[in-house]
Amino acid sequence: MDNKLRLYGFNNLTKSLSFNIYDVCYARTEREQRDYVAYIDEQYNSERLTDILLHVTDMIGAHVLNVSSQDYDPQGASVTIMIAEEAMVPNLDGETVVAHLDKSHVTVHTYPEYHPENAIATFRVDIDVATCGEITPLSTLDYLIGSFDSDIITMDYRVRGFTRDVNGRKVFNDIAMTSIQDFIAPEILREYDAYDVNVYKINSFHTNMLIKDMRLQDYLFNTDVYEIPPTTRLEISDNLRKEMLDIFHGTNIY
Repeated sequence: MDNKLRLYGFNNLTKSLSFNIYDVCYARTEREQRDYVAYIDEQYNSERLTDILLHVTDMIGAHVLNVSSQDYDPQGASVTIMIAEEAMVPNLDGETVVAHLDKSHVTVHTYPEYHPENAIATFRVDIDVATCGEITPLSTLDYLIGSFDSDIITMDYRVRGFTRDVNGRKVFNDIAMTSIQDFIAPEILREYDAYDVNVYKINSFHTNMLIKDMRLQDYLFNTDVYEIPPTTRLEISDNLRKEMLDIFHGTNIY
């Protein structure tokens, strides 16, 4: 992304990144469910989510115009940040003016879900980054993945519109890319199974990721895994993995 194209005039491409994570947990007893709600309130409250989004805007070089946030009862939060990019645009007299683009935004919404039979709770976090000009959100992926307990990740990146190079040739994507995975650190990718669905003709890229190593202790609340009988441990692990596979493939496999 450091090799920028030489363009004629302003880069008016619009780019959108949809980043979704699923944090899967096990909570059967009333105590575990209370602990789960406390965990959600700590990890996914509007204050922490705002801090994450503000760091994202800083990483992509955007300017914050407005922040709106809301916590929900008993769980969940939403945050919306309007951002702007300062662009240097030459006018007809050869001078340079600064233009603010205030039609870009970063948002996050959360969605709790609970399975009453197998006691598996799934918390989904949706982050959308819409930008224009030279701003691109792909450089934030490592930070976003590391900011959450990301068991399953789904990502969509789309580039729309066109700009022109110095020779007048239309440019429909200012970044040479074949996959969203190109912008994720190898050490992170090694922790996940991943597959792509890309439509290069329209600059549309999609990636799904599923955590490989599932340690049961990481999905329990204030319960030692060895307090649970072995057969129950196997049942819980099996249910967790089935739930993840359904979400990963986007269909009811089990």
